[in-house]
Amino acid sequence: MSRDKIIQQVIEKIKKRSDVGYKKYGVTLYDDNQPLDGWLNHIQEELMDAVNYIEKARMSLREEIEECYIKDTQSISKYPEPENDFLWTTDRT
Repeated sequence: MSRDKIIQQVIEKIKKRSDVGYKKYGVTLYDDNQPLDGWLNHIQEELMDAVNYIEKARMSLREEIEECYIKDTQSISKYPEPENDFLWTTDRT
């Protein structure tokens, strides 16, 4: 058992992923004797998928930031304009 909870969670995810792979392909990774080119192709496909996931996450984050910005702008515009050119940041002491 790892003293680091994060590491333990990653280990559990790897074990579950291994189980999924075994159920899908009927062979362990250790016993899968594909040629090197096959493994390189798998890596390439997985990395291309990862790039797509990153792009989707970045797009979602930008949309969320934009929505927050719009909400903040709408919220700020609800406040009345100050009278007599009073600025909140002006030090009048």
